[in-house]
Amino acid sequence: MDIVAQFELLSDAAQLAWAGGALWLLAAFAAIMDRRRARGRSLERLERVGWVPWTGLFMTLAIAGGGCLAMSLPVVIGGM
Repeated sequence: MDIVAQFELLSDAAQLAWAGGALWLLAAFAAIMDRRRARGRSLERLERVGWVPWTGLFMTLAIAGGGCLAMSLPVVIGGM
């Protein structure tokens, strides 16, 4: 059975928990990239590189992922 079929067979709460976890992983990536960009580098180099709103992406992904996990938590805990 492939991964997509297994994901479709999960309950709604479990799907929401997996989606929240994936969003938090993306938020962690955005936080790492923001930290990397904010390190002490020259302004000339920062101006040559493209601009990505890593902090905004981190906040958006973290809040959306936390919301998904919070909504799925009672059902997931109750099923344990």
